[in-house]
Amino acid sequence: MKRWIWEQEAYPHFTYDLIRLEHLMQQVSLEQGYLIAMTQTMDSDNIAQRQLEALMSEAISTSAIEGEILNRDSVKASIARKLGLSGIDSSKRDESTDYLIEILIDANTNYDQPLTLERLFGWHNALFPRGYSGLSRINVAIFRGEETMEVIGGAAGKEKTYYVAPPRSILEQEMERYLQWFNATPSSLIKACIAHLWFVIIHPFDDGNGRIGRAITDLVLSKIEKSSISRLYSMSSAINNDRNGYYHALEKTTGYVHKESSHLDITQWCDWFLTTLYTALIDTKKKLNYIVQKTAFWDKYREFDLNPRQTKVLNKILDMGTENFQGSLSKKKYMTITDTASTTASRDVTQLLEIGCIRQIEGTNGRNVRYEIVIEK
Repeated sequence: MKRWIWEQEAYPHFTYDLIRLEHLMQQVSLEQGYLIAMTQTMDSDNIAQRQLEALMSEAISTSAIEGEILNRDSVKASIARKLGLSGIDSSKRDESTDYLIEILIDANTNYDQPLTLERLFGWHNALFPRGYSGLSRINVAIFRGEETMEVIGGAAGKEKTYYVAPPRSILEQEMERYLQWFNATPSSLIKACIAHLWFVIIHPFDDGNGRIGRAITDLVLSKIEKSSISRLYSMSSAINNDRNGYYHALEKTTGYVHKESSHLDITQWCDWFLTTLYTALIDTKKKLNYIVQKTAFWDKYREFDLNPRQTKVLNKILDMGTENFQGSLSKKKYMTITDTASTTASRDVTQLLEIGCIRQIEGTNGRNVRYEIVIEK
């Protein structure tokens, strides 16, 4: 029985239900346009800060999906070094993180350049600069070896084979066909879906296929959006938040999970991919709204002589969004955030109330009194 998608006679002529996907594609396109429009109303410092955060999330999340946990300070230092940002301790960076950031920036900025084997081999070499994946030596900047490439999971002694990739003997022709399609096909949301899936189907490397596949996704999305430096959102972060859905969609499409429809029908994968992209866009729209609210807030209250403690508390709430600050602000929380005494906290809160930048929440009083920041709609 031809179990895997690449074994089908019509492969790689994927099919999908455009009618089912059309509304979702329209929603994604609308949100992409909304983010682009929002950046035109924001100052360059705020945009740079959001790009830094998105690039950090992308680096940390694309590694976390593969079970590799990166040091957040190292990632931040590598980004600062690459983008020439000041005020960040660059001594905390490390070589492997530097190289990963270079891959992500390349995908997000050089999207007009063709995707070639040389470029992919360069990315692969950057992921594994010492020639090892963990404790195992692997083929780097070349195709995988002759042994069967299997994706295996499960507890020891009860392993399952979730996927078997095309044999080494046909990798050259598989990648040649993939790259010809990629470079000849105009960028679109459907192309982003297929580009990611098809690369993972081929699985050309010993390791790093998922990370490079997600970088290729960034390449297509950046081309659509004509991004610069980095996009404002992280697709890998959204994928990492739904890893089970990610793997199930792949298994359902590539052949591990039996499906009754055509084996080359990738509608379910496209649906999951676009839904996840939409989630990433919506999450970023909320964060950009927080930035807009924070800017408007300080435009109004900048001339008031607030002390560093008050500024710290207000910024903490504004940065995460007032609706995400669980339990609202209390004197006890103020003391915890600022590490200050009860009398000092009471004095600070009273002053903030008098200025009018916070107000007491209706129905709270006594020991249970709570406050909220005044945000003008």
